[in-house]
Amino acid sequence: MSGKTLAEKILSRVSDRDARAGDLVIVPISRVMVHDSVIDAVIAGLRALGRERVWDTSRVAVFVDHAAPAPTPVVADSHRVLREWVRAQGIATFYDAGEGVCHQIMVEEGYCEPGTVIVGSDSHSNSYGAVGAFGAGMGATDVAVALALGRTWLRVPESIKVTFTGRPRKGVTMKDAIMRVVREIGTDGARYACVEFHGAGALPQGDRITLAGMTTEMGAKAGIVVGTPEAPDWLYPDPGAAYANEIAIDLTTLEPQIAVPPRVDQVVDVSQAAGQPVDVVFLGSCTNGRLVDMHQAAAILRGRRIAPNVRLEVVPSSRRQMEDAMADGTLLALSAAGAVIGSSGCGPCLGRTGGVLAGEEICLSTANRNYRGRMGSADAAIYLGSPYIAAVAALTGMIDDPRPYLEATDEEFDALVARRRAERPERGTSSFRSGDRSRELVFAAPRGVALEVDD
Repeated sequence: MSGKTLAEKILSRVSDRDARAGDLVIVPISRVMVHDSVIDAVIAGLRALGRERVWDTSRVAVFVDHAAPAPTPVVADSHRVLREWVRAQGIATFYDAGEGVCHQIMVEEGYCEPGTVIVGSDSHSNSYGAVGAFGAGMGATDVAVALALGRTWLRVPESIKVTFTGRPRKGVTMKDAIMRVVREIGTDGARYACVEFHGAGALPQGDRITLAGMTTEMGAKAGIVVGTPEAPDWLYPDPGAAYANEIAIDLTTLEPQIAVPPRVDQVVDVSQAAGQPVDVVFLGSCTNGRLVDMHQAAAILRGRRIAPNVRLEVVPSSRRQMEDAMADGTLLALSAAGAVIGSSGCGPCLGRTGGVLAGEEICLSTANRNYRGRMGSADAAIYLGSPYIAAVAALTGMIDDPRPYLEATDEEFDALVARRRAERPERGTSSFRSGDRSRELVFAAPRGVALEVDD
C-alpha cells in the first residue's frame, strides 16, 4: 500500500488502527477548546446527553474572546453563565475577556500537543496544525459529546499537498502566500480535506498559525504544517503518500495579494486593487494580530500620522503579544500614528465588538473572512490583505503596493503618500487627532497648566 499522509499517520496512531482516507475512526482527544459564543448551546448539549461533568477538567480550555469585553447586557449574562459553569466544573484553564484570541493562546501557551487530535468550538481550530496537531472545528453538539466522552469520530480526510519554494521578497508575507493558496484552491476546493504545508516548517510560529488557520477558508477539516520544531520524529508524511491535489507556490515571485469582496477566494495581485479607497483599517485577529504584524505596520507608518479621514483599529491577538508590543514601543508608535488600540480578542474580526462597520463603509482587514456582514453591516465591503498593505491603506486612505513605500527615502515616501491622498475620492470626514494638540499644550504651557492637562 502507499505511504501515509500526516492526517492518516496521526489518526492511525491515536485510533490504534491502520486508518486510510475515507475510513471512519473513533479517536481520543487531547484537548477540547470552548469559547463564549457557543457556551449556552454546549452546556445544553451536555445536559441533553445526561452529563453534568466534563470527562477531564485538565483537558478543557475555555475562552471569553469573541464578544469581549461584553458589548450588551445579553452578552454579559451569557459570560456570567460561562464563568459560573467554569467554576462549578473546576476548569483551571480559563482565559477571560482581554486575554486574547483562543487560537493564538492555544498555540502560544503550549496547549496543542503535536500528533494529537484537538477539537474546538470554532471553525479556525485548524490553527493548531501550526505545531503539528490535527485541529478541527466542530459544532456545539459535537463539542458537547467530546466534552462528555473525551473522544470523537472522524472520517479520515483526503489530503492536499501545498509546497512552498524560495523566499518571499521584502514586503511580501506568508499572509500573501496563504491567500495565493486560497486563490488556487478556492473556498470549496479542500472540503473535508487536510491541507499539508511543505517547506514551511522552519517559519516562525506566527506564520504557521496564519497558514494552518486559513485552511478553514478552503473548506478544510484540518491544516498541518510539516516539519515544525515541535513535531516528534515520526510526524512526517511517508514517501509515496497519496494526495488528492498538489500545488506549488514560488515565494520568490509572489506578489502581495488582495481578497476582493465578498469572497475570500476572489484574490488578485495588489496592483489590480491599487487605488481602491478605504474608510477603516483593521489590524488584528488570529491571522495577523501578533507582534511581528504590528512591527510590519509600524515599519510603513515610520512615525507619521494616518490619513485624517481613515480609522485604524489595532487589536493584538493576545495579552502576551500586546505586552511585548508595549515593551518595545510598537504600540506607542501605532497609537501616535492615530490607531485605536483594542483589548486582545476577536471583536472587530466578526463584527461583535470594538469596531463594527457601517453600511457603505470600506474596510481593509488583515483577518481571514470578507463575506457580507462579517464585520458589521451587510452593505459594507471588506478587502483582505497583509499588515504591510493595511498600514499603507491607513496612511494613504487607499489600497496600494507596500513595496515602494518600504524602499523609498523619506522624501520619496512623503511625496508618494501626498500623491495617493490627493488621488483618494472624498469619503468620510477628517478627524482631528487629539494626541497632537495635547502634546502642544503639555510642552508649551506653564508647568501648572501642563499638570492639569496630564490629569
